[in-house]
Amino acid sequence: MVFKRFVEIGRVAFISFGPHAGKLVAIVDVIDQNRALVDGPCSGVRRQAMPFKCMQLTDFVLKFPHSARQKCVRLAWEKENINEKWAATRWAKKIEAREKKAKMTDFDRYKVMKAKKMRNRIIKHEMKKLQKMSSKKGKKPEKSEKAQKSEKAQKSEKAQKSEKAQKAQK
Repeated sequence: MVFKRFVEIGRVAFISFGPHAGKLVAIVDVIDQNRALVDGPCSGVRRQAMPFKCMQLTDFVLKFPHSARQKCVRLAWEKENINEKWAATRWAKKIEAREKKAKMTDFDRYKVMKAKKMRNRIIKHEMKKLQKMSSKKGKKPEKSEKAQKSEKAQKSEKAQKSEKAQKAQK
């Protein structure tokens, strides 16, 4: 397994649990093997020591010096447009959708169910149409109905004659 996100100065991290859960911070300094000094100037997280266990590293890295002041971190954060980039990621969209789904009322869930049913009904109807069209195109050109009826009548007459012949032989 090749790691692509490393703990480094300037790495942006997502706080997964704790009092600041759901916010973004930048790693300003590494204290020891288990903790880092983090700062979230644009997300409302004050500079503090935070364990790596409650952080998830993102793909974003800011350029600022070791143990930079909050002003320097804020300038780098705004220059890189981290908030907009984060909002555009699948990770953030998934979290937002999860929160939105959790806040739904019973009536909202009912409306979603009805909309899904309607969508599936429309899809099913269109699929049937397409299958019908493809089956018509794939078949050989059929004879007219009158020709088919006359063939059936001839076959039934032959079958009746053969049955009478078999009865006569017995």
